[in-house]
Amino acid sequence: MTTTSDERPYWDAKLETQSRADWGALKLSLLQKHIAHAYAGSPAYRAAFDAAKVSPAQIKSLDDIRRFPFIDKRTLRDRQLAVPPFGDLVAVPEQDIVYISASSGSTGVPTASPFTQSDFDGWIDYEARQFWSSGMRPSDRYVHSLNFSLFIGGPCVLGAQKLGALTIHAGTIPSDRLLQILRQFQATVIWTTPSYAWYLGETAIKEGYDLRKDLAVRRIFVAGEPGGSIPETRNRIEQLWGASVYDYYGLSDIFGSCAGMCEQKEGLHWAEDHILVEVIDPDSGEPVKPGDRGEMVLTTLKKTARPMIRFRTGDIVSFNPEPCRCGRTAIRLNGVHGRRDDMLIIKGVNLFPSDVEAVARQDHELTGEYRLVVDRINHLDRLTVEVEHIHGYNGAPETLADRFERKLKAVTGVSAAVSVLKPDTLPRATHKAKRVEDRRSGVWS
Repeated sequence: MTTTSDERPYWDAKLETQSRADWGALKLSLLQKHIAHAYAGSPAYRAAFDAAKVSPAQIKSLDDIRRFPFIDKRTLRDRQLAVPPFGDLVAVPEQDIVYISASSGSTGVPTASPFTQSDFDGWIDYEARQFWSSGMRPSDRYVHSLNFSLFIGGPCVLGAQKLGALTIHAGTIPSDRLLQILRQFQATVIWTTPSYAWYLGETAIKEGYDLRKDLAVRRIFVAGEPGGSIPETRNRIEQLWGASVYDYYGLSDIFGSCAGMCEQKEGLHWAEDHILVEVIDPDSGEPVKPGDRGEMVLTTLKKTARPMIRFRTGDIVSFNPEPCRCGRTAIRLNGVHGRRDDMLIIKGVNLFPSDVEAVARQDHELTGEYRLVVDRINHLDRLTVEVEHIHGYNGAPETLADRFERKLKAVTGVSAAVSVLKPDTLPRATHKAKRVEDRRSGVWS
């Protein structure tokens, strides 16, 4: 970008405010080129497309992507192990790859996500666009408090530098040191997880900080957990810090943040010029109605190093296709409601930790921390929700438990036992919180 005026509302006004018809035409053009690139450059995609009897020439509309086979995390691992070190989904020569991130996954074998220079530059420009939409400006001082160790979220800090903000590459340093940095440099923006934002605020208060007077943090970007799109959680963090919280979404297998909140906070604007999204019924594979929950399936449109064609994320999401009040016209992610592998089925009812979180964060006589414990007794599943009362609560724990139980039943349709614990009993997460303790055996295949 050539213009850096703090007053302009958009990073790329022509792109961000174009009509839905123009978005469709742009995505179709990119998709046609990208599918052809994957077929020509990747042996794995060429074999998979041939086996499914599909070809790039069949992409005449965006709906034609449904002709093509799915891939998933297992596909990435299998192809990488079959053709090390990057796998044969890669569609460019190794000399064109300039950066990789990696995630360990359940097997412990790091799954690489490679980038060409063009891929990387496009990603960082999108991060700048996203930061701008959330209100960051060149006058800000930004602390990037995400893991830098092969983590895809690390290089997102370069988007803040491209935007012109002063950036501090803090990473995952101890909380006391991070608080010192925030105070010393009077940082105005920080990015971390919702759990850690809450933990850091609580820690600061315990160490004698006045979050509003001693620190200058006015914007907190959060990602990695559903909490940032749960109004009750977002409001609690905002009240704790006296700062505005914005939710971001990304995934290691494509690039850092792929969607984020503008200042209206009515969903997360999606990177439609980089990633085509489908929302499907997890069992049938058929698309769900606009606005309904389903599994998110992603197809890259520009990432040439390793195209991702119909990648099943496992994330259960919903989208809002209507233009935002901010003037941006990209579809908006309503947040991640949960994951297929997080989802609990309690007496036939689907339940995600994020559903429980909304109830836990509404009650201001609770700390907001919670844990779901699932047992199987006499062949029946039993859910216990553990919560904590706040310091200074003098009422009966049974009163809080009964209130929580009734609210949870009304909101989710699930009956649960509720255990109200003393403050600081549940473990605090310094990064992603583990909210479910499933003690059942033989539940998951």
